Amino acid sequence: MTARLDEIDRKILAELQEDSGQSLDEIARKVGSSKTPVWNRIKRMKETGVITRQTAILDTEALGLEACFFVLIRTSEHEADWQRKFLQTLRDRPEVLEAHRLAGDIDYILKVRVKNARAYDQFYQALIAQVKIHNVTALLSMEEIKSTTALPL
Repeated sequence: MTARLDEIDRKILAELQEDSGQSLDEIARKVGSSKTPVWNRIKRMKETGVITRQTAILDTEALGLEACFFVLIRTSEHEADWQRKFLQTLRDRPEVLEAHRLAGDIDYILKVRVKNARAYDQFYQALIAQVKIHNVTALLSMEEIKSTTALPL
């Protein structure tokens, strides 16, 4: 169900997406409100699940995680037990930033962030040792053109 948000809620969310470390006073000033109503709105949006968590965004290059691979997976396995094991394997691997089940020829796509090609190969070898996969294609991102966590409001 879509949450009911007014213009002030959307402005607050835009500010939080830009920098969730801002003080309530800063956010209130930017959205044209006062501190207490902004705090109440943020509290309500947390309670209703609009805001699921607040986190820090880290610089991948500063951390030495310069290689980004998009991994296309085709599987001939579609049983519930295989899927449970596969999904748990993905959740347990910190290199996997995103995983999506797809419609079409490719069953899954993963976004994997590692130091280099050797680190990707170690990830790949560990993955195929844990679950049976029919076909894996890895695509190395040459340049990140756009990356955001901000949703369009």
